[in-house]
Amino acid sequence: MSLIPVEEALRRVLAGVDRPVEAEQAPLASCAGRTLADDIAARRDQPPFPASAMDGYAVRADDIGSIPVTLEVVGVSAAGRRFDGSVRSGQAVRIFTGAPLPDGADSVVIQENTQASGGYVTITEASQPHRHIRPAGLDFKTGGVLLQAGCRLDSRHIALAAAMGHGSLSVRRKVRVAILATGDELVRPGEPTGPDQITASSLPATAVMVEKAGGEAIDLGIAHDTLVSLEERIQAARTARADILVTLGGASVGEHDVVQKALAQQGMNLGFWRVALRPGKPLMHGKLGDMMLLGLPGNPVSSLVCSLLFLIPAIRALSGDPRAGDDPTESGILGAELPANGDRQDYMRAGLAFQDIWAEAGTLRLPVATVHRTQDSSMLSILERSDALVVRPPHAPATRAGEPCRIIRLDRFC
Repeated sequence: MSLIPVEEALRRVLAGVDRPVEAEQAPLASCAGRTLADDIAARRDQPPFPASAMDGYAVRADDIGSIPVTLEVVGVSAAGRRFDGSVRSGQAVRIFTGAPLPDGADSVVIQENTQASGGYVTITEASQPHRHIRPAGLDFKTGGVLLQAGCRLDSRHIALAAAMGHGSLSVRRKVRVAILATGDELVRPGEPTGPDQITASSLPATAVMVEKAGGEAIDLGIAHDTLVSLEERIQAARTARADILVTLGGASVGEHDVVQKALAQQGMNLGFWRVALRPGKPLMHGKLGDMMLLGLPGNPVSSLVCSLLFLIPAIRALSGDPRAGDDPTESGILGAELPANGDRQDYMRAGLAFQDIWAEAGTLRLPVATVHRTQDSSMLSILERSDALVVRPPHAPATRAGEPCRIIRLDRFC
């Protein structure tokens, strides 16, 4: 099977999502990172009443047409405790920010423009009608649809939903992602290693990326390089009702790479295998019944890049996010020259600095990406020092420092 382009591989992964996972009602506080299943309408006006935008005095504009003028203070309106009476001619009410505007008042004079003494206040500077007042419904009105299905919820959306009167939301349940590391050479983090063993670092890292994308990570542990061990873990993924099974390592065709064989014996429908990217060429995609399969490379940097490019979009698509396949790249500037690229799309680890660029529209602050000289896909120390991936298309020519490039910021996904 020949190498397929990254864009085509992603198209096939997303095309394999028949429909989003089911919806469920969840408390507002647990909805961060989840995807709305239904449009959300406001249950109240915001603010629900005319409110003061400043600390000061609620007055009648007709009473302060000429200044200075002294008014009788007949009460106080505070947030949560309105003044129940009505402001009449010659009267004022002490008012605080966010408090309901009393009946009869149509202006607020800020306290800096007043002098209070003995139950009276002298207005020293005029205020226009409706000045410093937030009208009812200024932010939004009852029935207005402010959050739409497919929205991935963050703290801003949660705050808005709360203000709209919602204590829970209809969201897509978390996509269940079973993660299985493979290889006799692997041990779990923190466990003692033998002389020929290494730690399965991709296992917890992939779980973190799944959780950050709004999914639920299911740790299937480490399978030995035997068909029996792999079949046991594949059955565990089915028992856990995983939506996606991610295998780490063993997807190539070497003598000890038995993942494809085990999955084939379980009835896998292979979509593609091997993608024209670096790092991460031996990427496998398929279906096992209703469960999506993603076989990621064993090298930790390769698995991270493939998770970013394919696993996260798959999770978002299954969550009902209409923007799951959006381009994750943005504009940047190269900090150092790069040689010509080969026939695979390259994702190169880089550090970021920032540079101000003058343009007709104003100052643009663009990231300057300096690629690390060593790009070995097994080296996590370089990944830890990286802020971004520089994306280079196949057969890109040699480039100089200062030339434009495309980058993916790692902190948005990892």
